[in-house]
Amino acid sequence: MTKTAAIIGGGVIGGGWAARFLLNGWDVQVFDPDPQAERKIGEVLTNARRSLPGLTDIALPAEGQIRFCACITEAVEGAKWIQESVPERLEVKHKTFAAVQATCAPQAIIGSSTSGFKPSELQQGMSWPDQIMVCHPFNPVYLLPLVELVTTPANGRVRIEAAKDLIRGLGMYPLHLKKEIDAHVADRFLEAVWREALWLVKDGIATTEEIDNAIRYGFGIRWAQMGLFETYRVAGGEAGMKHFMAQFGPALKWPWTKLMDVPEFNEALVDLIAGQSDAQSGTYSIRQLEQIRDTNLVAMMRALKAQDWGAGTLLVAHDRALKAGTSLAVRAEEIGDPSQPVLCVRRAVPLDWTDYNVHMNEARYLTAFADATDRFMEIIGCDAAYIASGGSYFTAETHIRHLDEVHAGAVIEIYTRVLAGGGKKMHLWHEMREGARLLATGEHFLLHVDLETRKPVEASPAIDAALRRFAEAQAHLPRPTGAGRWVGAPR
Repeated sequence: MTKTAAIIGGGVIGGGWAARFLLNGWDVQVFDPDPQAERKIGEVLTNARRSLPGLTDIALPAEGQIRFCACITEAVEGAKWIQESVPERLEVKHKTFAAVQATCAPQAIIGSSTSGFKPSELQQGMSWPDQIMVCHPFNPVYLLPLVELVTTPANGRVRIEAAKDLIRGLGMYPLHLKKEIDAHVADRFLEAVWREALWLVKDGIATTEEIDNAIRYGFGIRWAQMGLFETYRVAGGEAGMKHFMAQFGPALKWPWTKLMDVPEFNEALVDLIAGQSDAQSGTYSIRQLEQIRDTNLVAMMRALKAQDWGAGTLLVAHDRALKAGTSLAVRAEEIGDPSQPVLCVRRAVPLDWTDYNVHMNEARYLTAFADATDRFMEIIGCDAAYIASGGSYFTAETHIRHLDEVHAGAVIEIYTRVLAGGGKKMHLWHEMREGARLLATGEHFLLHVDLETRKPVEASPAIDAALRRFAEAQAHLPRPTGAGRWVGAPR
């Protein structure tokens, strides 16, 4: 059943929330009095549709419906989750919450995107304080998974757990702060770095570009995959964190930072920083910078996903959740009719799969077909547990035909049939499609191997029986065009 989210305030953050919900299959109802809200959110959605589907190796659910509403009452009707992203003024937030609670469902969760106010401040004077909690995301909300979930005892365990579950269902990570503090956790770090950066620019030590380079070429990459404390634990060598603390602890008394002192925020400082920033990146429009940012984030997060590490672990879990309950999760015995090709891959083509010709790199066709082979192996029982026990299939020969272009964002499906199978051998035929359009075919011949001797051996009786079941049931199908073809053969 489709779920509904209400977005109150459609700026950069509100628009990002709308995209995150919408692309995860929720219907979204937006209220924002700005006459440009629909255009602005539309542009955010364009970027999200371009980038978010590439983070998952399972196609996202069918996109929900978005509706722009004339008032808060209309926006919150039927909403299970209500996300407030109005300006950071407490009186404005209180007025918004009062209007929301006048008509919203009692069981609805009201999350605030506030980066500074504590939940107790937001709940003050409200009719049902238990509904309101801080759910502070990071831009772009549709890609970055962190949500600082800050609560008070008024929220109660049941509602807090429901909020965590809903956040996880969007492929995000709820960092639950059980003790409130101004600016939560992450922004306190950012504020410290920001203050130090202002001094470095003001004192002529470094330009805005040099400071950015120090972050993106150095510790920023380490932090992206390991955080702060684990980075420093590694820096301590074999002796670990205690050695690091002993070695660098005295530096805490040295005048390295000006965290307790802030430069005068005057027009001269603003002009200095703005001028350097324009010189640094002014050749790109904001929309171009957003797309560059999104492309880089997708590539980095997918690299972490391949290692099942850091933010990548969340993406692996989200893929698992998207896959559960679909045909991509079934085993051989659950397929009642094995006489037809089996859907083994359904996914969007990510941004980093394209090349200088702005279509899918030829190596990625092999990646996609290899994923289909892996999935079929899993179906017949050659899964991680079986491989760990010492048996697997090795690809001996591959032939791919590139029949049509594939572009980033295309939702591709790969159907697999068994041309022959049994004993040591498995001969698979894959067809990659986008809707009715045939994009490519892949023909793979594999041998079952003993992983200890690295030599071909018969598959286990259970796997052999499952494979033969498909081979025999599909034997009546016409031989596919291109099967057995060699490179350069006449078309």
